[in-house]
Amino acid sequence: MAYDWDKARPPDSLRFFESKWAKRSDPLAYSGVWRFRELLPFAAPESVVTIGEGQTQLQCADAVAKFVGVKPGRLFLQYEGMNPSGSFKDNGMSAAFTHARAIGARRAACASTGNTSASLALYCCVTGLMRAVIFVGSGKIAYGKLAQALDYGALTIQIAGDFDDAMQRVKQVSQRLGIYLVNSVNPFRLEGQKTIMLRVLEALRWEVPDWIVCPGGNLGNASAFGKAFAELLELGLIPRVPRLAVVNAAGADTLYQLYHVRGVRWNDGEPDAAAIDGFFADMDRQKRRAETIASAIEINRPVNLFKCLRALAVCDGVVREATDQQIMDAKSRVGAGGYGCEPASAASVAGAKLLVEEGVIGADERVVCILTGHQLKDPTATVAYHTTDQDQFNKVLGSRGVKRAAFANRAVEVANDLDEIIRAIQLYS
Repeated sequence: MAYDWDKARPPDSLRFFESKWAKRSDPLAYSGVWRFRELLPFAAPESVVTIGEGQTQLQCADAVAKFVGVKPGRLFLQYEGMNPSGSFKDNGMSAAFTHARAIGARRAACASTGNTSASLALYCCVTGLMRAVIFVGSGKIAYGKLAQALDYGALTIQIAGDFDDAMQRVKQVSQRLGIYLVNSVNPFRLEGQKTIMLRVLEALRWEVPDWIVCPGGNLGNASAFGKAFAELLELGLIPRVPRLAVVNAAGADTLYQLYHVRGVRWNDGEPDAAAIDGFFADMDRQKRRAETIASAIEINRPVNLFKCLRALAVCDGVVREATDQQIMDAKSRVGAGGYGCEPASAASVAGAKLLVEEGVIGADERVVCILTGHQLKDPTATVAYHTTDQDQFNKVLGSRGVKRAAFANRAVEVANDLDEIIRAIQLYS
């Protein structure tokens, strides 16, 4: 989606948006998406759909910085788990619902590993504008996320297969029944997700960081971030763009394989189609399925692949993959620092650590890691990591290649005896 900026008349400085802080009683100024509406000029103010999304926080995380290997004061966590549905998806959903409302949609659908379905269902029930139809793969959704969709009244269709199968079917169903599709193939979703980067800049007092590190699943965030920085640079609102790192889970590493192993690049809008087609043909022939504890990025066929390649070109980007072991260890360090996150979020921290170890990210560079979802999105993984129950650990994590809980904070079992309890507290605290 490209704008005619001469007609849209954006501000001359990002500091323009500071004036919105004094207008918090205005829903459009309160929203962390729509207070930047001059940079999303596709909707008239009166048509905007908002439920207060985007009240997020950028935390300077020195405890996590030590784990990653950068100096104190140089690592920041952009915590999107504070959104109404508990994930970054609300940024894009607000924008998509605004467009859907403008065209008179009555039903909205998505395929989901969990967060998109939770966000769609929430916006449907809170606004009363549409009925939610959600497609999930069998056994491929965390209970914390499925609980949201069910509680919010969505029609949930569970099919035999994984996210990629659900995505194929929801496209077919939406086309045949005229249902509004809200997966990140929808360009308005990405317009809303751009504002995550605007809030990062806002929190840094409009200074551009050296690195943005984000998980890579369907690649909507990476695509949106690249678009945000390309537009800001075009408008002269920033002097440079940060570098972008996209981190796949090793069990769902399509982008890593194409970019890092097969050398596929944006190439001025003409990426190597034969290499891409060949990769997916091999995947189909070998019947490879995505498999990772990071369920939110358990995706083999990212719908925003081409847009992400463009974002990597704009931001001189890199791609890495992190094992489930690395992801869960990074997740535990994020939690110990005070901001719990779902496993997929921790891929950004695990990837940053890898890049520091490789010397790609310098210890004194300013790094922003995106935490995409709340800790309680997938409590099963968290409890399994810290449990004393080896069977539970093996069932949830061992089957995904996680061999140890290097940073486990296990419960201490004691008898129901006052003296025993006091001795345990004195010993362990």
